[in-house]
Amino acid sequence: MDYQTIDVRQEGETLWVTLNRPDQLNAMNRRLVEEVRTLFVDLYWRRDVRVVVLTGAGRAFCAGLDLKERHDNAAPRTVGQGLDSQRSIAEIVIAMRRCPQPIIALVNGAASGGGFALALAADVRVATPLTRMNAAFIRIGLSACDIGVSYFLPRMVGASVAAEFMLTGRFIDAQRALGLGLVSAIVEPDALETEGRALVKDMLHATPLGLRLTKEALNHAIDAGSLEAVIAMEDRNQILSSRDDNFKEGVAAFLEKREPNYQ
Repeated sequence: MDYQTIDVRQEGETLWVTLNRPDQLNAMNRRLVEEVRTLFVDLYWRRDVRVVVLTGAGRAFCAGLDLKERHDNAAPRTVGQGLDSQRSIAEIVIAMRRCPQPIIALVNGAASGGGFALALAADVRVATPLTRMNAAFIRIGLSACDIGVSYFLPRMVGASVAAEFMLTGRFIDAQRALGLGLVSAIVEPDALETEGRALVKDMLHATPLGLRLTKEALNHAIDAGSLEAVIAMEDRNQILSSRDDNFKEGVAAFLEKREPNYQ
């Protein structure tokens, strides 16, 4: 795809994706929505990419929906057209959770509305002291339950805290996010990429199959009906992983205290 609103570069088995509308705080216009959705849908089939790093150019991660574009193109729409438009955005977070690669979100500055949803759909989030996240939808006349936020947030921080932020649209600053377990770490903006690279390096110590199965099982375990269901899935994953050719290389690299060389 000829990307116009995101910057995509591949370094080895890592894909670095940068939302690239810095003058608009990386707000989500139609083109950005299409490009991000297409990228994550296609990642499902890619074996050459094992980890994805998602960030934003400039001083924000993503300020949410581009309201100016929406206002400038405010022609009446049918209910069906509105639902299609809504689903075109929501499909992004579905694709993010479905793609087998772990996604690391490096969140600097604002992550509001749709940007908040993108951050929540990632597997690991790293913040800076400038990070501010909120369910901005409710502040512009919409419901705060949008683009998966009402699914992700209560599972991460609990029902009461999720209700606090979704019913008010209040901002979650970096320290509160860290205390709630919403982000894994807070680093200075100039150290954000370094922290991302450290996470990537550690993730790539896993075998390709082990990494994919771990993300898949974690996602399913959140909604599993019982401990027995989760154990059954874990048992399956361990047997599959142990029969993979790369399992022997992983054990050998550990015992020999060297980097693994997976095939």
